[in-house]
Formats: sequence, structure tokens, C-alpha cells
Amino acid sequence: MTITYEGDLHCAIKHGPSGVVLATDAPLDNQGRGESFSPTDLLAASLAACMATTMGIAAAKNSWELKGTRIVIKKEMIADPLRRVGRLVVDIFLNVAYDDKEMKVLTNAVTTCPVKLSISDHILVPVTFHQPA
Repeated sequence: MTITYEGDLHCAIKHGPSGVVLATDAPLDNQGRGESFSPTDLLAASLAACMATTMGIAAAKNSWELKGTRIVIKKEMIADPLRRVGRLVVDIFLNVAYDDKEMKVLTNAVTTCPVKLSISDHILVPVTFHQPA
């Protein structure tokens, strides 16, 4: 990846293999205009996408259909003593109801995804699964 600082707290991130470009901006509460993802938004998005991907891998191995599952992630910033991510609250809305054995597999996939394992213990990551009624 190549990151180019474009001024006014904006960056362009170019993915080497695909050439796709992603823009970032500082958030409204930290001198930015909030016109795009902030770097800390990308941290949260990376975690949720990694969780979805590892659940997808587990689902494929078990011939389960995970398509339609949604993850909502809420990033909470703190100043302790410096500004940083304090919590990433994860709500996973499953597409179908899974039994206890299947939930154990999905929970393991979520808690062992590479991004989750790379996040500091100083960032709390509560995860709640929601199953359809």
C-alpha cells in the first residue's frame, strides 16, 4: 500500500495489487471535516471485515450459508491520557439461527481473526451475536 498525504488532513491509500484507492479524513471531533473514513474508522472496519471473513471461512467449511449476516461496529474514543480508541463494540446479526455447536465455531472464528488478535488489550472489544427469532 502507498499512502499519500493530500493536505487538509486528507490521505489517499492505494492498494498495490488492485490499484483501488481509499480516501481518509480526520473526524469532525479531531479537526477534520469527516468527509471520509478516519484512520480509526478503518481500524474498526478492518476488525469487522476480518470477523466476517473468518466466519465466512468457517461457514464454507461447514456448508453453512452466511450471506446476509451483518456486523455493526461502534468505535468509542477516549483520552487516557492521549486520544485513542477505547472500545470497539461489535454486534453481529446472523442471517439464520445456529445451534450451540455452530455458535461455538462462529464465536471461535470471530475471537481468533487476525485483526482481533492484533488489537491491543487496552482496547475493549465486546461482541454480541443476534440470531433471528
